[in-house]
Amino acid sequence: MRQHRTFPSLFGSLLLVAATLSCVGAASAGDSPATASVPPLARVVPAPASVESGGPSYTLTARTPIRVDDGSREARRIGSYLADVLRPSTGYALPVTGRDGRDGIRLRLSSEARGLGEEGYRLESGRRSVTITARGPAGLFHGVQTLRQLLPASVERDTRQRGPWKVAGGTITDTPRYAYRGAMLDVSRHFFTVEQVKRYIDQMALYKVNKLHLHLSDDQGWRIAIDSWPRLATYGGSTQVGGGPGGHYTKKDYKEILGYAASRYLEVVPEIDMPGHTNAALASYPELNCNGVAPPLYTGTDVGFSSLCVPKDVTYDFVDDVVRELAALTPGKYLHIGGDEAHSTSHADYVAFMDRAQAVVGNYGKTVVGWHQLVGAKPVPGAVAQYWGLTGEEKEVADAARAGTKLVLSPANRAYLDMKYHKDTPLGLAWAGYVEVQKSYDWDPGTYIKGAPASSVLGVEAPLWSETVSTSDHIEFMAFPRLPGIAELGWSPASSHDWDTYKVRLAAQGPRMSALGIDYYRSAQVPWPAE
Repeated sequence: MRQHRTFPSLFGSLLLVAATLSCVGAASAGDSPATASVPPLARVVPAPASVESGGPSYTLTARTPIRVDDGSREARRIGSYLADVLRPSTGYALPVTGRDGRDGIRLRLSSEARGLGEEGYRLESGRRSVTITARGPAGLFHGVQTLRQLLPASVERDTRQRGPWKVAGGTITDTPRYAYRGAMLDVSRHFFTVEQVKRYIDQMALYKVNKLHLHLSDDQGWRIAIDSWPRLATYGGSTQVGGGPGGHYTKKDYKEILGYAASRYLEVVPEIDMPGHTNAALASYPELNCNGVAPPLYTGTDVGFSSLCVPKDVTYDFVDDVVRELAALTPGKYLHIGGDEAHSTSHADYVAFMDRAQAVVGNYGKTVVGWHQLVGAKPVPGAVAQYWGLTGEEKEVADAARAGTKLVLSPANRAYLDMKYHKDTPLGLAWAGYVEVQKSYDWDPGTYIKGAPASSVLGVEAPLWSETVSTSDHIEFMAFPRLPGIAELGWSPASSHDWDTYKVRLAAQGPRMSALGIDYYRSAQVPWPAE
């Protein structure tokens, strides 16, 4: 594997299609990078909130500096990140400097950048410079991701490429629709190394995803070291689906993932699934079973057969220890306690368990997240329910939302990245149906749950379960090109949502994904350019 590191009107949509098709067509007609069209400002994914195109383009040259605010460690670090992306392909030095100037790439943090929030940015491109202004470092970083997409796709390659490196003239002003824009990686059914997770983080960041949900435990494997219960990882993490060697993260490994995610402005949301999906824990410690007998390790893909022993006091010692250690490691505000498919737990026991588990999470200063079955218990104030149903018609979810529970939307027949694209897809499952690219994109998080107030929606997440996924190539084939669409649903204003314009912008991402070494699914629904 290669190593890497507002369109509200129909008229506006038609103009975007025409402009982007002309650019895609130029690239697909065999033009060299030197003669290909300059990518238009409106071709970005996710679609920016506001685009004003016009004026002279900016050209990156061997004399281009990257200017950052002197004294801002975050701005300098983001400038260095950008330089590391651009240097291999351009061959330019691109010095990162705190010296002020009106030329080059200028990265500015300003408390006076009104209306942008902590994640928004303004990008202004003209003859002398490209200036990205943000109120917070996350906004500056997101602006850099937009700048990447405004340069030719070959800028992403890790070897010297031909220019010119032009950025179209104009202004982008951009803020996210939702604060929570996530992707989940199931590292339990198949284990993924630190480097594999970091690679996915980089790919997520390009599309302004800001949450990495790590599914750290399940029947097939426990993937995080817990000092007070060491066999969870050493024994419970020793296998995976199909009987492979499994693996687990040491606390040092987990901190490395946390640090890398933070450098890309992603917050890690760890999940320990309870009271079901717990066979790896039950196999590791007999006392967690009601009969005191440990079951064998499990390498299949069935669900709903395991449960912690709700009446036992030791169960809550276990929950407290695990949550305490994980909360102490994790700087983010959320801790996910699962709660789905607890078919072997009676309803009364489920409610009793979730009451106590939620209290433990709160005791250690974290906000509870659970799969939407949590609303069948008693969600604590501030809790977040992650919806993974199919229809959006579950009354209890809407009732909980009206009562104050926040929602993260992950409808399985839209957002689950492990669903097959079609019947012949070599990977994935199909219990929620086939999910092609248009189906994954064509829904509105704000109205999906019938009867839930739009204000209850915290955001969206694209989960990738790993029953059939075991390599980075597998991750990328199933996630791309669907993940950029879910990211757009989370970032872009509802008024920009339009499949006909989106599929053209997505098509323009094909050469970029190829340059990054992503072997994405070439959906026939998307007019990909020839490469």
